[in-house]
Amino acid sequence: MAEWNEGRDAASNGAAIPEAVSVEIYDQVYNLRGTDAAYIRQLAALVDAKMRAVAAHGGTVDSLRVAVLAALNIADELLSLRARHDALEGNLDRDEGSMRSRADLLSEMLDEVLEERRAG
Repeated sequence: MAEWNEGRDAASNGAAIPEAVSVEIYDQVYNLRGTDAAYIRQLAALVDAKMRAVAAHGGTVDSLRVAVLAALNIADELLSLRARHDALEGNLDRDEGSMRSRADLLSEMLDEVLEERRAG
């Protein structure tokens, strides 16, 4: 996860030196610091777009309310994606277990065939 802060120097722990990035979100300028300026711009663009979509859909002009509703929408997307990821990961684990048991069974069958050939 990226770390950044608004206009303050981040503690140095041997990581890349944070660079200043100016972004605009919902007509407000924020001067942020982070190790990946392009990523911070991408995040800001996502938040700005989500806030504008919420404002257009809801008709509210209160920027705090718009920000909270946008945050709830983003959190909903995050939780949905996490659930999908967990489900896919579970399917992979089941598939891997199934393939291992099939491989074990085939290996045993091959061993039996080879033993029969040696014996007879």
